[in-house]
Amino acid sequence: MNAYEPSRRVLVTGGAGFLGSHLCERLLADGHEVLCVDNFYTGRRANIAHLLDNPRFEVLRHDITFPLYVEVDQIYNLACPASPVHYQFDPVQTTKTSVHGAINMLGLAKRVKARIFQASTSEVYGDPHVHPQTEGYWGHVNPIGLRSCYDEGKRCAETLFMDYRRQHGVSIRVARIFNTYGPRMHPNDGRVVSNFIMQALTGQPITVYGDGHQTRAFCYVDDMVGAFVRFMDSDDDLCGPINLGNPQEMSMLAIARQVIELTGSQSGIEFRPLPSDDPVQRCPDISLARSALGWEPRVSLEEGLSRTIAYFAQRVGTNPPSYRPREAQPSMGRVRA
Repeated sequence: MNAYEPSRRVLVTGGAGFLGSHLCERLLADGHEVLCVDNFYTGRRANIAHLLDNPRFEVLRHDITFPLYVEVDQIYNLACPASPVHYQFDPVQTTKTSVHGAINMLGLAKRVKARIFQASTSEVYGDPHVHPQTEGYWGHVNPIGLRSCYDEGKRCAETLFMDYRRQHGVSIRVARIFNTYGPRMHPNDGRVVSNFIMQALTGQPITVYGDGHQTRAFCYVDDMVGAFVRFMDSDDDLCGPINLGNPQEMSMLAIARQVIELTGSQSGIEFRPLPSDDPVQRCPDISLARSALGWEPRVSLEEGLSRTIAYFAQRVGTNPPSYRPREAQPSMGRVRA
């Protein structure tokens, strides 16, 4: 943070989750006060344990489907299960979190005149007919499928954000987040990178759905969090939506093979039927992020996977010989019940 820039009081909903915990860490490093709000449905206290001794950090257990009354300068709305395993477990609550949560956080932002960031998703594009996906593409989404609670919930949240801007003048930021990975992912969240790494480290077959030729593009968490902060602090006329992700596209089969190589695993690859409404291609066009924010990912897939493998290896008690776990972060933060 610039020496002449005052610190802010920043609310992060979903702050004990994978992305949220990294964002809290970054905001504290930048000198801000952080209020981490989480209902701990998928968030974990272990993700923020190293922040708890910092006097500028607070934790509040709260579900954002209910109103929240606090005084803050900025709001990052990250609260919502993001993996199919978790958001399909209670689809009604997933939709409530996206829609009621957005209404409550936008109401708070309106009341206290705070700028608010919405963590939207590439899932708003559904199974796209346009590739790579640009922000102007309206998507191809099944409104009644198994993934609809998340896809349509996030699409509705984007509508609410835009209407609060037009009707009430709320300062908003809407980011469409593409696949992100890194340390602190939940080991059983059912997402590609965590699945592949855990299976490789424990000697299980690597599960690839379909023929493995469907593609994704993966962004390392540090790059993504840097984009969040840069977008939040950008000029007021840049409200989004804006794609944030890594445009380097790879097939599921290629990623599985790279994980096997980096872990030194003897795991084979096991093919299973493709889940319902699973997109065949997903890759962001980040031209707007490059031109408007001067941002693009820096961490290569090999480097990011290596760091993530080291994190999971610690959790399962193995130690891939070529990679070391990241150094422990200094202890920071306090908790409020």
